[in-house]
Amino acid sequence: MTIIEIKEIEDRYKMASPVPWKSLIEGRDVESGDSFIMTGVAEGEDIWREKRGEDIYLTGATTADQDFIAHAREDIPKLISEIKRLKSK
Repeated sequence: MTIIEIKEIEDRYKMASPVPWKSLIEGRDVESGDSFIMTGVAEGEDIWREKRGEDIYLTGATTADQDFIAHAREDIPKLISEIKRLKSK
């Protein structure tokens, strides 16, 4: 993976909605009528706080797809950091 590719990935995740992202599945996590990804609210924080991002609704996604997408928002920066660390050796 080139430095340019890493930079492009970093740019994409930095432009995404604020972390953390939480996958909320109807019937598993919520009884709201919809499954969605809530952005910008950490565990225990008020979900109506000012910094909350927009909810993300996915059409046709499986539960596993939605969970993967939600976790990717925080997993990708960790993976990029590890790649940079390993390349610096």
